[in-house]
Amino acid sequence: MGFEKILFYVFASIAVIAAGMVVTRRNPVHAVLYLVLAFVASAGLWILLEAEFLAIALVLVYVGAVMVLFLFVVMMLDIDVAAMRAQFIRYLPLGLLIAVVMLAEIFLVVGPDTFGLEQFAKPQAQPADYSNTSELGMVLYTVYMYPFEIAAVILLVAIVAAIRLTLRRRPDTKYEDPARQVRVKKGSDRVRIVQVPAEPRVVPVPDKVETQ
Repeated sequence: MGFEKILFYVFASIAVIAAGMVVTRRNPVHAVLYLVLAFVASAGLWILLEAEFLAIALVLVYVGAVMVLFLFVVMMLDIDVAAMRAQFIRYLPLGLLIAVVMLAEIFLVVGPDTFGLEQFAKPQAQPADYSNTSELGMVLYTVYMYPFEIAAVILLVAIVAAIRLTLRRRPDTKYEDPARQVRVKKGSDRVRIVQVPAEPRVVPVPDKVETQ
């Protein structure tokens, strides 16, 4: 077994284990961190496939930006972990059924009868001056232009939905009105003098002590 194949099994194992931890962790913050680990392992697999641009884009864009945004959104949503744990047992049979269906679909697509070096030839090694960035751009903006635009619209809707979820108004939270703050006047609105009438001071009289 060559060193490249060993690296493939290492990165693939880390990616599969991390992906499993994403869907099994009850703490959403831990799930996001495991998703970051899965992305890093996937970037290692892409480097083995000589797709360096995709690997760098995955680390910089998804791990460095999108996952940080997901983490902030999860922390700002104030998710009730106790309620999530109560719903976990309730939807466990449905989740197991969906997992079995997904595993069957994956096996039908990448099984030994339909996937492998026996059905597909190994990609040829490219020269040193080969630019996979330009090749990816040519394919992305010609053959897959419409799927690329649809994916961009879906991501835009996801961003708007995330912002809308974080703008929930709570009755116990105080909000500032910037327009009202700009219209205030320094004399009458900012400082208000209140005249409090003086009250006479009451001096307590000590109780008389009777002596015999």
